[in-house]
Formats: sequence, C-alpha cells, structure tokens
Amino acid sequence: MTVMNVVWPVTMLFGSVAWLAFYRGAGRAPLQGVRGSDVDHSMRTAVAIGTSHCGAGCAIGDLVAEFALVAFPVLGVLVGRETFYQDEIFAGWILDFVLAFGLGIVFQYLSIAPMRGLSVRAGLVAALKADTLSILSWQVGMYGMMAPAQFLILPALFGGRAAVLSPEFWFVMQIAMLVGFATAYPVNWALVRSGLKEKM
Repeated sequence: MTVMNVVWPVTMLFGSVAWLAFYRGAGRAPLQGVRGSDVDHSMRTAVAIGTSHCGAGCAIGDLVAEFALVAFPVLGVLVGRETFYQDEIFAGWILDFVLAFGLGIVFQYLSIAPMRGLSVRAGLVAALKADTLSILSWQVGMYGMMAPAQFLILPALFGGRAAVLSPEFWFVMQIAMLVGFATAYPVNWALVRSGLKEKM
C-alpha cells in the first residue's frame, strides 16, 4: 500500500530504532519473484502494523495541531478557549484529536478502499468502522500519559508545564505515543478478528 510509505517514517518519529527494526523485519515489501514474496504476517505482527498505521495519522495530526496552535493562537478560540475553558492545553488537545481523527480516517480510507475496490462513500464508511475505535483508544492512551506529565510530573520536576516548542514536550509526547500504541493494540486485534479491519 502506498500509504505505508508515509506510515513507516512517521512512526519512527515516536518509535525510533525499534520501529526501524520492525520495518526492516516486517514492513518492507518483498522483491517481486523472490521466494516468499507473498507474505502472510502472523496475527501479532499484522495487528502491530495496523496499529502503527493508525498511529501515523494520529502522530501527524498531533504535530500539525500543536504547531498550528502556536502559530495561530486564534485556533484555540475557535475550539472553545475563553468560552468553555481557560487553559490553552485543552485547546491543543481538542485540535490534536480533531486532526488525528481526520487523518487517521484518511489513512484508513487510502488502505481499505483500494484493497476492497470500494467507492469513495463506501470506502469512507468502511474506514470509519475500521478505525474509529482504534483512533479513540490511541488518543485515550496518549492523553492518559500527557495529562499526568503536564499537570503533575513536569511541574514537580521543572516547576511548570513543558511548552510545545520545548524538547521536554516532545519527549513526553513521544512516550505518550508509545502508550497510545499500547492502548490501541488490543482494540486493533479485536477489529481485525471481527473483520472490520483488514489484516495488514
């Protein structure tokens, strides 16, 4: 799948050398005509690839949203800051979620529609069925790590929260993405097992 050419480098942003090794072992397309070129991954590997695929959309959404909010603070007002809440961190999380969800569905559409030969509408419906719970579980894990880090751990260690443009923020975000992978993995297993999501 062409979309995997984006997925693997993006997942290496949070998975580092572990995802590079994973790509080298399971992600590279075998050469045509080489024995074993029709790879049938184990369920464990296929689910890890599918979860990484989900995570790439989430990671890009989070990156774009966080930097967009720094560049254009008015975006926070558009998602309720000053009206429903005062803390800018919630504006970031809302934008993160919206973009992560949208890009996650696009990534799933780019995989599922060609595999099944679906129209645009049918492909989007199938992508929503396949990835909604996966993206939600990823984001729950990610925010479940970011919240205690930003509200408790970083203030205790450094006297305040980490700003988006700081290395500490992205270090914590990298760990949060790995937690997101861990919380999305069992959900992806269930989605593949049920047939809602393709085995990759």
